[in-house]
This record gives sequence, C-alpha cells and structure tokens, in this order.
Amino acid sequence: MIPALVLTAGLATRLRPLSLVRAKAAMPVAGEPLVRRILRQLRASGVVEAVLNLHHLPHTIAGVVGDGADLGVAVRYSWEVPILGSAGGPRQALPLLGASTFFIANGDTLASVDLGALVAEHRRSPRLVTMAVVPSTEPDKYGGVLVDADGCVTGFTRRGAPAPSHPRTLAPSTSCHFVGVQVAEAEAFASVAPGTPAESVGAVYPALITARPGSVRAHITTAEFFDIGTPDDYLRTSLLLAQRDAGATLHGARARIDPTARVEDSILWDDVEVEAGSLVRRCIVADGTRVPAGTSWTGVTLRPAAPALAPGERRIGELAVGPIA
Repeated sequence: MIPALVLTAGLATRLRPLSLVRAKAAMPVAGEPLVRRILRQLRASGVVEAVLNLHHLPHTIAGVVGDGADLGVAVRYSWEVPILGSAGGPRQALPLLGASTFFIANGDTLASVDLGALVAEHRRSPRLVTMAVVPSTEPDKYGGVLVDADGCVTGFTRRGAPAPSHPRTLAPSTSCHFVGVQVAEAEAFASVAPGTPAESVGAVYPALITARPGSVRAHITTAEFFDIGTPDDYLRTSLLLAQRDAGATLHGARARIDPTARVEDSILWDDVEVEAGSLVRRCIVADGTRVPAGTSWTGVTLRPAAPALAPGERRIGELAVGPIA
C-alpha cells in the first residue's frame, strides 16, 4: 500500500481555546488522540508508512505518536516553520514520503473511506489527484467540490451553495463534500516552490483543473465522516463514538472525580480534578484543570486560567471559561 501524509500542522483556530492547550490532532476522541485513530484506520487498510507535518504545539502530537511502532506504522515528521499550508505541506514532505503516489489525510476528520477502492479509482485513468467525496447535504456548513458526470472536479464552492436536489445523482457540476482523504501524485505539487508559506490546494488545484482538465477527479463514496472542527463538533463526535466503541472513555489519564460530584456527557482530559459537590454537564475540561467544589458548569470549555484569554473566554477564579457552541 502507498504511504500517507497526515496533515497535522494546522493552528485549529476554530477550536480555540482548546487548541491553545493541545494541537487538534492530539485531542482525545472517546479516549484516544485523534491522530492515533487516523493512523489506526490507515494501518487497517495496509498503510505501514506515514509522515505527519508539524507546526502548532508539535510536542503534543509527537508525544502521543512517537515513532508509531505500537501502531504498526513507521512515522516520520515534516517540520514546518513557518506553517506551509495544505499544498506547501505536501510539497515539503515529498522527500520523506519517498513515493510518487501517496494518500493525504486531513488530521481533523475521521472518515470510513475504503482506501483500496480510492487507490483503484485513482489508477483507473491518468490523473494527479483523486478526492474522496460524498454528496453534499450541509452546504451551509461546508464548502463544496463541483463534480461533473464523468467524475472530474470542475471547481470548488464556498459555504452556502445550494445542495443538489438529488444527492445520489451526479448531474453536471453537482456539489459534493470532501471528507478529508485523497490520493495524490507528487507531480500535483510541482508548481509549489519549496518552503512557500501558507500555500493551499485552494489555489493549486484550480490551476491544475484549468491547465490539465481531468487531472483532479472525485471518488464518490457513501463513507461516514466525523468533523472535529469546532468545540461543538468535537463534543458531539466524542459522545457518539464513546457510545459506539467498546472500551471507549470520555475521561483522560489520572482524572479524579469526587464521589459526590456529577459529570454528565462531558470530556475530561488528563489530570483533571472534579471536586466535591460540583456539576459538569456537556463540558470539555482541558488538561490539569481543577473544577472547584460546589460549582456548576454546563456547555462550556474549562482550562486553567492563562495570562491571555481566547476570544469569548472569561476568567472565573482560577479557570478560563469559554462557550462550546
């Protein structure tokens, strides 16, 4: 199986204040860091080599992955200073990938894409990129990938474009949703100068489509996908997977909950203490947070107070408190 690049360098601004504590890919999802879940999925499909690109809070990712040996995946790291973007990152990682064809997996999405079928589709005709997509059902939340009747990507739309009236029918320029997994040829990034900061596929792919029609194509799938883009998405995905997965947990290592406290539908990261008589309901509690005795919290993020607060946060005692939705 071809190697994979997992994009984990992002700043995760929509996940602040949580992403001020951990990089998004290092956040626990139903008891396991997101990046480890992604690597497990890749390994289950036969991927044994992966590169992770790093920029924001890199130690939080490297600390939970290491060399990947316990996952059965040989992991190497591509360091980015400054951050290089969704096209600049792959361009820099090419020497580490050591292959002309490779997967690119977003480090903020879980998707049940059949990777074997995706590779087979990619190899069916000459192309540079094959993107795994599903029919768009939430155009107000996600941008779209425009796909023609032959499966060629013809362009991209912003959030708010109307959903197709027949989601399973591929009429010309049907809008689909990219689920975060694709196969690419190294040649797709040939136009990107090494080290170019903030270079995105949003600029590179349209140029490929114009210069070489048919070089960017879609693989239509019914894969299930989970977004971790906002605190609300993160909480809902974690609660759902905790219900599905045997042995999954919402409580991190060394979490201590007083017997008189109540914790309901909440995520506790590592070294969290919930003191006597307190109530924590539909909250996300970051590493090292102490929830004071007799306090009540619903629908918020909690972390130890920091000198600088994120937008929307307020300081209450020794806690920085932010909204989830």
